[in-house]
Amino acid sequence: MKPSVISLERTHQRWATMSIATIRMPDGTTLLRDVEDHGCAAAVLPYDPARRTALLVEQLRAAELIAVGATASLEAIAGLIEGEDDAAATARREALEEGGLQLGALEHVATAWSMPGVSTERMALYLAEYRAEDRVGVGGGVAAESEEVRVVEMSLNELAALMAGDGFVDMKTLALVQALRLRRPELFD
Repeated sequence: MKPSVISLERTHQRWATMSIATIRMPDGTTLLRDVEDHGCAAAVLPYDPARRTALLVEQLRAAELIAVGATASLEAIAGLIEGEDDAAATARREALEEGGLQLGALEHVATAWSMPGVSTERMALYLAEYRAEDRVGVGGGVAAESEEVRVVEMSLNELAALMAGDGFVDMKTLALVQALRLRRPELFD
């Protein structure tokens, strides 16, 4: 016998849906678990190999503000998969909306659970090369969605130093920077 869901009671629904799952374990015992669902997402770390730079975004994250008083989070570009979009289309859309960046080819790194202990979200992670001329807009997010995103372009060495000095606390960004360092170590020399 495998674990099974006996019931899923919705307790809240807005941007995210919160539920309480009742789960029957193989030995017959039952567990209650909180589950958050807001869909799946895609993230991309654009980098310019010629100039040895990366493009990230900085924005307020309410959870970080509440937990540690952080007023901004420096992150890889990301967003929720919407409608008929797939993960790659989402990464490209978000790069344009948040970073003003027109992306071509995407290099898939992984698709991973972002927080499997509580969330149903799976996130597709990508790397993407860009050039200065691929900046076709100002970025900044979608005003109608109250996004206040600041575009940050920095050298790959500066990015690596931030990561080594605990400058990042965002898992998707850590994973993408590490993937770039492993796949393209010559860019960090």
